[in-house]
Amino acid sequence: MKLVGKQALVTGAGRGIGKGCALELARAGADVVINDRPGSPDVQATAQEIRDLGQQCTVVESDIFSRSGCEELVERAIAAAGTLDILVSNPAYTVRCEFLDYDPEVFEKVIQGTLVSGFHVAQLTARQMVKSKTPGRIVFISSVQAAMPYRLSVGYNAAKAGLNHMARTIAVELTEHNIRVNVIEPGWIDTPGEHIAFDEETIREQGAKLPLKRLGTPADIGKAATFLCSDDADYVTGEVLRVDGGFWFKDC
Repeated sequence: MKLVGKQALVTGAGRGIGKGCALELARAGADVVINDRPGSPDVQATAQEIRDLGQQCTVVESDIFSRSGCEELVERAIAAAGTLDILVSNPAYTVRCEFLDYDPEVFEKVIQGTLVSGFHVAQLTARQMVKSKTPGRIVFISSVQAAMPYRLSVGYNAAKAGLNHMARTIAVELTEHNIRVNVIEPGWIDTPGEHIAFDEETIREQGAKLPLKRLGTPADIGKAATFLCSDDADYVTGEVLRVDGGFWFKDC
């Protein structure tokens, strides 16, 4: 129970990687404010799972693809938790399309939803940490696609690459405030979104071809986030931790 007494905020926590992070933080003793988009069909169920673990959980439904939505989220999170020790920033949006056919407005929306919203929620949370003199932890959820130029993903790839460098820069600036900032790069993770993008046979066959013979799970990412948010990682900042089960070198 390495996070007993800590207050965490996790965005995009209704399902998938965000949910995995929220649950693992709770298992380590943190109380959690979870966020998802308004009308999310999953977020209340996730909140109940956290409460079943014996931790407090507050749900804040807000659209963090805008500055005003992020302001609403952080304001309500502070009102509920009193202070924030941890932020797991997990906003993302993507559309798969050939570069030559990529709608410029969609490209901008992907950058906004995946990179710019991460800036907004991190800045607003960090300001609260500095104000309250909290030795905070911020973890950004990125992707191996930050460096692997997968086709049909020009917007997402660019956004995640920018996210990594943004996080390192934030880490440099926040060291004087005793706030650690790190990044997790998941590989292929078994989330509901993957079952929309790919058929079950493809997921099963491709998972078996990975070095560890399976797709990752949201809990795998959550455990890494818990480490980075704990005192065990007190001397770690500005790092990108790849949690991909060998996905990076699967063709080696």
